[in-house]
Amino acid sequence: MYTKYSIDEIKNKLKLCLNEERYNHSIGTMEMAVELAKRFRCDEEKAEIAGLLHDCAKCLPNEELEKYIDSFEECEKISPKTWHAPVGAVMAKQTWGVTDEEILSAIRLHTIGKKGMSDFEKIIFIADKIEKRTREVKFREKIEKTLNKTNSLDAALLKSFKITIKSLLKRKLPICFQTVDVYNDLLYIVENK
Repeated sequence: MYTKYSIDEIKNKLKLCLNEERYNHSIGTMEMAVELAKRFRCDEEKAEIAGLLHDCAKCLPNEELEKYIDSFEECEKISPKTWHAPVGAVMAKQTWGVTDEEILSAIRLHTIGKKGMSDFEKIIFIADKIEKRTREVKFREKIEKTLNKTNSLDAALLKSFKITIKSLLKRKLPICFQTVDVYNDLLYIVENK
C-alpha cells in the first residue's frame, strides 16, 4: 500500500484541485506511466499513483508555492514554472498520504531531473512528456520515436532534455545547472553504450 487512498478517491479529490486540462494531463500521464512501467518492468501501481499525482500542486498560485521555497534545492528555486514539482512531492506525502520514497522522488524530479535517476523516476519524467491526452503530437512523437527505436529510457530522456533545453534557450529562460548536468551525463551514457 503506497497511499491511504484508492486511485478512484485520488481522482475524485484531484478533480477539485486541478483545472480540466491539467486533470486530463494527469490522467494521461498516469496511463502512459503504467504503459511504460509494464514495458520496462517497474511497479505499475506505483507508476499509476506517481503519474496521477505528479502535477497535484500545478494549479496552486505562485504565492502558495513560494511558501515552500526554503525547503527547495537551490536549483529548484530558479524558475516558478518548476516549483510545483517539489511542492507536489510534499503534498503527495502530506495531503495524499503517499509513503513510498520513490514515488515522492519521481514527483519531485519530473521537471528538472537529476543525475543517476532510477528507471522508475525516468518513467514518470518521460510519461509526463509523452502522454497522449494533452501533449502536442509534434513534441511527443520526437521522444516516442527515440524510445521505440532504441528501447532505452536514457535515450528518450536525453531527447526530452534536448528539446526542453532548446525551448528554454529560445524563450530566453533560465536553465537549472542540474538540468545541464543531467543532459551531459545522459549524453555520455547514451553515446558510450
